[in-house]
Amino acid sequence: MKKTVPNRSRLTAILPHMQNAIPRQPQFIQLHREDHAAVRAELIAGLLAPTATTAPKYLYDALGSRLFEAITELPEYYPTRTEAALFTEHKDAIAAALPAGATLVDLGAGNCEKAARLFEALQPSRYVAVDISVEFLRGALLRLQRQHPALEMIGVGLDFSSTLALPPEVGDGPRVLFYPGSSIGNFTPTEALAFLTQARAACQGGGLLICVDLVKPTSILEPAYDDALGVTAAFNKNLLLYINRLIGSDFAVQDWAHQAFFNTEQSRIEMQLQALRDVTVRWPGGQRIFVAGERIHTENSYKYQGADFDALLRQAGFQHTRVWQDAQGWFAVFWAQGI
Repeated sequence: MKKTVPNRSRLTAILPHMQNAIPRQPQFIQLHREDHAAVRAELIAGLLAPTATTAPKYLYDALGSRLFEAITELPEYYPTRTEAALFTEHKDAIAAALPAGATLVDLGAGNCEKAARLFEALQPSRYVAVDISVEFLRGALLRLQRQHPALEMIGVGLDFSSTLALPPEVGDGPRVLFYPGSSIGNFTPTEALAFLTQARAACQGGGLLICVDLVKPTSILEPAYDDALGVTAAFNKNLLLYINRLIGSDFAVQDWAHQAFFNTEQSRIEMQLQALRDVTVRWPGGQRIFVAGERIHTENSYKYQGADFDALLRQAGFQHTRVWQDAQGWFAVFWAQGI
């Protein structure tokens, strides 16, 4: 039987079409490396401090992240639905204010849903999803890439709460840094200024699109962090189980109660865990005795006056700020243009 030899010119004509048929895949870059010894040292130092404290990032293990998603569905938790309504109402005006074709950098991307809703209006040239783990981002980005095959996507594993240093693969040109969810409230004002200053440097002539929770009546604020169903309480107490895994401690959830209140002087919600009885918590190499009523400070959520946050943006070096607020003045979306 005569062997058929493929026609070279025909292959040359077909190959480009075959290449175009190969679906685009997101690129994944893991920059953050967990240092278990450093995590252990940080947690133990916080537990032994005169006022015991833990960083809010430890609220978000796998179960904590799912519990927080449930919190966003609660009737008391206004930020998620208010933010979504703001973007629905002002999406076109926001898109008109932003540079066309910029790289969209989604800070704390999570499931990427908030940024994905803006793709049609913003028409970014590239989408960069940033979270502490690319594995956490992988499924969401793979799904998004199938829905938007022409859009280049990059997942970056980075703990930007300490240093916002994006990798070279993000590319040159203006960037729109997107920081939704009012997560800026977890920073103290001094830490927020440092973060915003880094964000201005990272936007490369673009800017920052950031969501901010505003000061409002305590009757609205406190139930959002202490709901009737107790989901936020479970979210807060789950932290103890995560600490047990990280440092080998023996926290018992039933020994602690969730507390949340608005500190008017500091303009912040404080979440804490209060010992219900005298309890000794042990871990390999150490322990702490908590007396009944003693608290562990687990999270701050600062609330801003609009003018005060605008001033903070300008102090960080941003210019030409714009703001969109809901009718009640509960929540704000700021666009701050970099130099």
